[in-house]
Amino acid sequence: MFLKTLTFTEAPANAGRDPVLARRQKLVDRLEEQINLVKNPNFAPKVKRWITDEAGNRKLTETTKRVTPWWVTDQKGDVYLTVKSGLKRLEFEKGKTAIKVGAASKLESVLQTLVEATKSGELDTLLTACSTPIRSKSG
Repeated sequence: MFLKTLTFTEAPANAGRDPVLARRQKLVDRLEEQINLVKNPNFAPKVKRWITDEAGNRKLTETTKRVTPWWVTDQKGDVYLTVKSGLKRLEFEKGKTAIKVGAASKLESVLQTLVEATKSGELDTLLTACSTPIRSKSG
């Protein structure tokens, strides 16, 4: 009786899987890791991984994820920040892959600015340009 009030249809193939939004969220997550690393240099989040032992048994274990800083400090004390998507650095302008932060105290605010820019979609074209194309399944 209740089912007659519903409209049934076939589900779309890629329902809810927008690759632009997925890239955006992944970058936001990585930038937030960098913010945590600025606040705590010993930051190492816990992640769950499936491990296969010698006998072929799979077991869920919790390990620490290594987070490496995306910034470097030059000899003068200026901090330079690069933003990575996968293994590639984002190229903000032709040949320019770093942001000059200046003092290390400004690093957290620059990272927060990048989070907001990513959430608003300002980096979508850069993320799309450095992403690997989706391979089609050929037969």
